[in-house]
Amino acid sequence: MKEKVEKALDLIRPSLMMDGGNVELVDVQDGVVKVKLTGACHGCPMAQMTLKAGVERIIRQNVPEIKEVVAV
Repeated sequence: MKEKVEKALDLIRPSLMMDGGNVELVDVQDGVVKVKLTGACHGCPMAQMTLKAGVERIIRQNVPEIKEVVAV
């Protein structure tokens, strides 16, 4: 499942990188994906919105068995 999630993250990375950020996969357990926002995304006031509206949406579209994406 990690491979599927990583492929989904590869779809959103270019958008994050355009704004100076990135996302790193930390773990996948029981349908919960743990990611770390890095670069300009780390500490950005819009990070939570990016996580839910961007990263989580793309992952769940591509890996439907995922229940939630959380930042660590």
